[in-house]
Amino acid sequence: MPRKYLRKYLPDHSTVREHRHLRWARPLLQHPNLWHLNRNAVAGGVAAGMIGGLIPGPVQMLTAAILAILFRVNLPVAVATTLLTNPFTWPFIFVTAYQIGHWVMGDRGGRMSEFEFDWDQQPWSDFFPEFWRWLLSLGETFLVGNLILATGLALLGYAAVQVGWRLYLLAYIKKRKARAQNDTP
Repeated sequence: MPRKYLRKYLPDHSTVREHRHLRWARPLLQHPNLWHLNRNAVAGGVAAGMIGGLIPGPVQMLTAAILAILFRVNLPVAVATTLLTNPFTWPFIFVTAYQIGHWVMGDRGGRMSEFEFDWDQQPWSDFFPEFWRWLLSLGETFLVGNLILATGLALLGYAAVQVGWRLYLLAYIKKRKARAQNDTP
């Protein structure tokens, strides 16, 4: 993988460890795999980020960071991967997770209720409480589907990084061999 490109955008591990709000976690942030850009650490970071990113609510990056520390995979990649879930992708993720849950649970899951929010009459401050109430009404069906979707995306992300990294290395080696053959008289 293009390490120089990733290193340019990822924070330096000493900067993160020395951050005034993270000094208490310094012993947890010592493992080298949390910061190294190798195939397994990055692939594991993507998997941790996929799982953390599909947790509803504001704790996605924290969950991805905890998973990265527990499994000793690349921490910045795990946190950055949670950005896959954003306001543009959440509706598709919610519907997909619910559909997977409904497919697995059958009729026990019930039907998805509509999110009813009157944008003209209700104040904006009521949006998040109404959204959480709607999300909780999805219940087991959404939770089962979200768990399956998170696991599937984590496995797919892990495999994609492993395969992509390997293909990049093979292309680089082939290009280097071709260059070496052209340089020899």
